[in-house]
Amino acid sequence: MSETLALQGRHIVLGLSGGVACYKAAELTRLLVKAGATVQVVMTEAATRFITPVTLQALSGRAVHTDQWDAREPNNMPHINLSRQADAVLIAPASADFIARLAQGRADELLSLLCLARPAERCALLVAPAMNREMWAHPATQRNTAQIAADGAHVLGPAAGDQACGEVGDGRMLEPAELLDELIAHFQPKLLAGRSMLVTAGPTFEAIDPVRGITNLSSGKMGFAIARAAAEAGAQVTLVAGPVQLPTPRGVHRIDVQSAQQMLDAVLPQAPRHQVFVATAAVADWRPAQAQAQKIKKDGSGQPPALAFIENPDILATVARLPTGQRPWCVGFAAESHDIVAHARQKLARKGVPLIVANNGPATFGRDDNQLVLVDAQGEHALPPGDKLTLARQLVAEIARRMAGSAE
Repeated sequence: MSETLALQGRHIVLGLSGGVACYKAAELTRLLVKAGATVQVVMTEAATRFITPVTLQALSGRAVHTDQWDAREPNNMPHINLSRQADAVLIAPASADFIARLAQGRADELLSLLCLARPAERCALLVAPAMNREMWAHPATQRNTAQIAADGAHVLGPAAGDQACGEVGDGRMLEPAELLDELIAHFQPKLLAGRSMLVTAGPTFEAIDPVRGITNLSSGKMGFAIARAAAEAGAQVTLVAGPVQLPTPRGVHRIDVQSAQQMLDAVLPQAPRHQVFVATAAVADWRPAQAQAQKIKKDGSGQPPALAFIENPDILATVARLPTGQRPWCVGFAAESHDIVAHARQKLARKGVPLIVANNGPATFGRDDNQLVLVDAQGEHALPPGDKLTLARQLVAEIARRMAGSAE
């Protein structure tokens, strides 16, 4: 999924407080600049003990600020000037001490001062905690973190894992790529705020024996992009994924399955709890009538074994037939190899859903780009070719528009 210039035109103040996780700020700065943002780094004195301002100036292309009395500012008010220019302030890492400063409204150095002085209605404060697991678990830290969240800060993480001190647990700062994703998501319109979406993605695998099975070339990338885009848009998202090796989008609840029957069994209890169902998965149409308990061996006759097949359940049609009040607003996908729109229109009628999204399966399986055609009772509308995440955001916006229209 392409994130090139996803932050084009955004000005980010990246604040560093003291902690060994400051080393991650170098990569974070590079990623933010690569995504098109301008980055102004502001460091506490403690942060300069872990990484030099020279490094961050080289990566950001801007002089680093460390002093509230910085005479480079004509009015000698860097806390005002820096915060007025920013679209968001991201504190990464945020130490326990710095979180306490924010909770108490203290402003005795430049970074906490500009956080307090920022125009909160248009400049968000995002905070990425980083500290030892015991420091994170301490009641004072938990109390302070809850307070800054209540005051409007967006707390990102922390993660769990190995820590610099040699201990293992909660308190690790999120990785730079994760923080980039969080920042990009922050700026996405919250078109599905208060909504919930259920998404299926990837192929299914229908076992023939313990080592063989029937599957397809679906990578799951389109479905995972839709799940991410919906979460960015403010929805609560559940993702039912076939056998793929893709990371779970942040904030998305994931359920892993293998077969079409397992996917149906996972979807049916979830469907009434969600307002939208997007069936992106490339579900196998048939499965062996009986999976063999042992590997089928060649017998030297030159004849392949006889396999009997039965049809798999139709997950989208099953959900679309749920009673009113339990049935989410359904969107189907049609991965075709020819006559794409015609087959999608047949699927629209057969499934009884308001929208089918058609694409050329062989041309997009495994790729990061796609081309989608929206097919409904009124006609067809082709979206411009693009990367799958961009297309997913456009589809989510279209779903939000249609749901708003149906509610009027």
